[in-house]
Amino acid sequence: MGFWNEKPLEALTPAEWESLCDGCGRCCLVKLQDEESGELHYTALACAELDLESCRCRHYDSRLERVPDCIALSAASLGEYPWLPNSCAYRLVAAGQALPTWHPLLSGSTESVHAIGISVRNFAVSENDLESDLDIEDYLLEEHP
Repeated sequence: MGFWNEKPLEALTPAEWESLCDGCGRCCLVKLQDEESGELHYTALACAELDLESCRCRHYDSRLERVPDCIALSAASLGEYPWLPNSCAYRLVAAGQALPTWHPLLSGSTESVHAIGISVRNFAVSENDLESDLDIEDYLLEEHP
C-alpha cells in the first residue's frame, strides 16, 4: 500500500501530490473544443513549456504566469477536467482505483511511463515547432491519447 491508498487526495502533502503525476505529458497537449457541440479534440501539439524528452514542464513553478491557459490541478478541481487521461493517477486515486504497475511510484522508474508508450514522448510536437504554413487542425489526433 502507498500513501495514495491511506489518505484522501485532499490530505496529501504537496510532495505526495506532485509524486502522483506519472509524467506522461498528455495533459499538456493542446486541445480544441467544438463551439457548437462542446466536444474536445486532442492534438499532437504540446505546450511550449513541455520538455518532450522528460515530458515534464520546463518551468513548473512559474508555469501559471508563463502560460495563461495552464491550470493548477487540485483535489477539489479534478472533476472540472474531463480531458485528463483515463490513466491519470489523480483521476484513478479519486475514483478509488489502483495505480497501474508502470506508474513510477510502483515501478521505481520515471522511464516506465515512456517504455509502456503512455507518454507523449514519441509523437508530440512542441508549439515552438509549429510550422507557420500549417494550421493547428493539421495536428488533430484521431483518438484521445
